[in-house]
Amino acid sequence: MESVPPRFYGGTERVVSYLTEELVEQGHEVTLFASGDSKTRAELRAVCPRALRLAQCASPLPYHVLLVDRVFREAHRFDVLHFHCDFLHFPMSRLHPRTAVLTTLHGRLDFPELVPLYRGFQDMPLVSISDSQRAPLPWVRWIGTVQHGLPRDRFHLSPEPDDYLAFLGRVSPEKGIEQAIEIARRSGRTLRIAAKVDPADRVYFESVVRPLLETPGVEFIGEIGEHHKQAFLGGARALLFPIDWEEPFGLVMIEAMACGTPVLAFRRGSVPEVIEPGISGVIVDDVEEAVAAIEVVERMDRATCRQAFEERFQVEMMARRYLSLYDRILSARDVTCGTVSKS
Repeated sequence: MESVPPRFYGGTERVVSYLTEELVEQGHEVTLFASGDSKTRAELRAVCPRALRLAQCASPLPYHVLLVDRVFREAHRFDVLHFHCDFLHFPMSRLHPRTAVLTTLHGRLDFPELVPLYRGFQDMPLVSISDSQRAPLPWVRWIGTVQHGLPRDRFHLSPEPDDYLAFLGRVSPEKGIEQAIEIARRSGRTLRIAAKVDPADRVYFESVVRPLLETPGVEFIGEIGEHHKQAFLGGARALLFPIDWEEPFGLVMIEAMACGTPVLAFRRGSVPEVIEPGISGVIVDDVEEAVAAIEVVERMDRATCRQAFEERFQVEMMARRYLSLYDRILSARDVTCGTVSKS
């Protein structure tokens, strides 16, 4: 759906890019299966010429089927196949028992229709991006949790922010844009919103969000590219993250931390695993608590916030954890197939 890395919004593709480039940097041979407009030092295999969302593709599923087919046609070339496209490859994986396959799940898992699917494929080794993501499906074959990481130099500390709060993400009810506007209004703060509007959320944006943009002090910027994030996040006194769903990770939280910008977040999903209260942000339960905490989060030491990022969320750490899991599934495969591991 998006290039790797994405030109604009796209957390999963951005993480895949960071991991790919770090593995190449460490000397591993990596082949990336993605859209043709992707940028990578790895070997690129393109199934479509450009990102499907930007090409306004009406039905992306055919391209994903072609992608899975192409990967398994070349499976003999690789030690490990690492998937980031949910479950589309599960049937093919089962037909290739000698191939070491690992799947990172990046999305929400609380849809009831996923239960029979994952019960039917309980043999698939899965990786979560937070422990809380596992809650709806605790009985599947989880083999590890790997939190996201960013390159150390992707963002830098901004010690002197401007006088505004930031909201960065996607316009949808679960992302909490209404709550962010309410927090800013009640606290008398300026709020800048950088967010994309998907076609599926256009009615919500026009009917609910657009009228709220008339609130004094609220500025809607729209979707921004990666090269604008440093100025946007680094210039904010705090990032508002008032989510109304069980967020699997929330990449924007560590992007803000890397800029030294503390995060004011609701206690949902992965938030307690990412934010250290008093160090990288403040965790609250509702709008009322968020308004009361504004001054606290604005006074937090930005250098300490940046240090928390460096200690916990650098890309080298993410790559190291995945390499450990690669070794683990290769060993498990060798035992199952009756072969001796060469690693």
